[in-house]
Amino acid sequence: MSIKQQATNHPDPLMGAERRVVICAGTGCVANGAMKVYAAFQEQMRKNNLPFVVELREENDNSGKIGLTHSGCQGFCQMGPLVAVLPDYILYNRVKPDDVAEIVETSLIQNGVVERLLYVEPGTTHACKGVHDIPFYTRQQRFVLGECGTIDPDSLGEYMRNGGYEAAKKAFLQMTPEAVCTEISESGLRGRGGGGFPTGRKWEAARRQNDGKKYVICNADEGDPGAFMNRSVMEGNPHSVIEGLMIAARAIGADETLVYVRAEYPLAVQRMRRAVKDAREYGILGTNVFGSGLNISCEIMEGAGAFVCGEETAMIASIEGQRGMPRPKPPFPAESGLWGKPTIINNVETLAHAVRIIREGAPSFRKLGTPGSPGTKTFALTGHVANTGLIEVPFGTTLREIVYNIGGGITRDDGSIDPDGFKAVQIGGPSGGCLTKDHLDLPMDFDSLRTVGAMVGSGGLVAMNKGTCMVAVARFFMEFTQRESCGKCVLCREGTRQMLALMDDIIDGRADETTLPLLKELALAVQKGSLCGLGKTAPNPVLSTLRHFADEYEAHVKDKSCPAGQCKALLKPWINAEKCKGCGKCAKKCPVEAISGELKQPHVIDQDKCIKCGACLLSCKFGAVEGLQGGQA
Repeated sequence: MSIKQQATNHPDPLMGAERRVVICAGTGCVANGAMKVYAAFQEQMRKNNLPFVVELREENDNSGKIGLTHSGCQGFCQMGPLVAVLPDYILYNRVKPDDVAEIVETSLIQNGVVERLLYVEPGTTHACKGVHDIPFYTRQQRFVLGECGTIDPDSLGEYMRNGGYEAAKKAFLQMTPEAVCTEISESGLRGRGGGGFPTGRKWEAARRQNDGKKYVICNADEGDPGAFMNRSVMEGNPHSVIEGLMIAARAIGADETLVYVRAEYPLAVQRMRRAVKDAREYGILGTNVFGSGLNISCEIMEGAGAFVCGEETAMIASIEGQRGMPRPKPPFPAESGLWGKPTIINNVETLAHAVRIIREGAPSFRKLGTPGSPGTKTFALTGHVANTGLIEVPFGTTLREIVYNIGGGITRDDGSIDPDGFKAVQIGGPSGGCLTKDHLDLPMDFDSLRTVGAMVGSGGLVAMNKGTCMVAVARFFMEFTQRESCGKCVLCREGTRQMLALMDDIIDGRADETTLPLLKELALAVQKGSLCGLGKTAPNPVLSTLRHFADEYEAHVKDKSCPAGQCKALLKPWINAEKCKGCGKCAKKCPVEAISGELKQPHVIDQDKCIKCGACLLSCKFGAVEGLQGGQA
């Protein structure tokens, strides 16, 4: 649901106020100055004697006042900081503190619109007034993210006014643990953390354990490069995570829950702690929950940032105070997890979906998605696309729809749209694989992606244009996973190190005819013999790029050239004699005196001396230096 749809479904989106200004206060917008915009609104409202409140409370009389509140991530990160004005559903983008006086005067006093701050779809002149006509929003189905861009994340009252904790109350007072597990199973909900394991089956396995003590853990240790889905839900709707934990606890008979969140997410940690505190004070958490006679606690634990701790057994070890290293399975955590007790671990998005399923029923959830992958999925869309940000679409949506219609198309390095610029998308982060032009019409769901050697993963989508070197991309992810390996098993510890060394040989021009066969053989061995998911999926980016971009690897190895012009050691800069004016500026700037030539005569570059620093490219005003098109300068 979009901001407008969500507000429309809200019993009173203004909560009695005359107007409402919502400042996006997700991490991205905060980094771009959203809180300065928030402060500027307060200043301008005081200056214009406008009555306003910074927290809308149901028990207060807000009539005649303006609500000035903040929200979590509204998704359109490329255009932040974002400011929404209700009930007109105006969305202003890239707002600066200097713009606030005009917004206050035009929208809050004169009931008008500041046209210059509206979003304009690339290639058109149409200024979109709000989310109801911005393609980035209208082509999505925002359920998990719907409230993140509207409600105040620090307001328990607003969450409850929008139906919050009704699902948990239903689970505790109207449903048995078995009934909760059955409802989740019938919904077809699969884990959104990457593996796609049926959630109901996992919960049922823990429910059946005959043990008086059980635990529920929320895996919020989101570590994939470019992924920020879980962080945004915690920042924008923290109570939905707590409610999901409560439902899961009811399902398996647990009385202790825990959120394991990355310490690198300070805003998420802050808002989750505030939400837990408010829920305790209100009596939602604690003893005799909803008068059921049952007790529930929730703790927030900060992880130290080890990528491997996203694996459930490594996470359990970390919580127990041990080094975060995985252990063999079985036994699975549902049988023997935290402190040896039955434990279920679900990620943030999975728990948020569980709330909706219990509240609205399994059939409602199954209306979207595919039979094998029901519901919606959040993706962090980044890279060479016009509209980067956080999106939510039904499973089965094609890659073309995401990249071109929601993402706005592929961009060149200068930001302009390139209609024929698509090269690949890396999906699933270090654990995933590459999708090419041949996969643009592939439905994005668990089963379809598996058929082409890719996976949904946590939901990272990195779009790449034709100027991207796929060998360098594979090396980047290999370096990441090698660095994050816990070192417990030899194949992962040493195998990824040797794979990285082979990738370095390819990029630095040292590879020979034995390198690629050895790289593939080693990748398959690491994939097969590693203990946990990190090692088993570490070779995926290499194997998928070897499969889909074999010609690029061959060019690096046999021709000692990088087709994309990105690998510095393989660049061969030269001076185009037809363009060179003989001004000599390039020779003066060259730090190793590799350029020679007479004044007003074409110059040449000594390849043996050249260090490919790019100084010549920057100094030449005539575009005569070529072979550095990858931007190594």
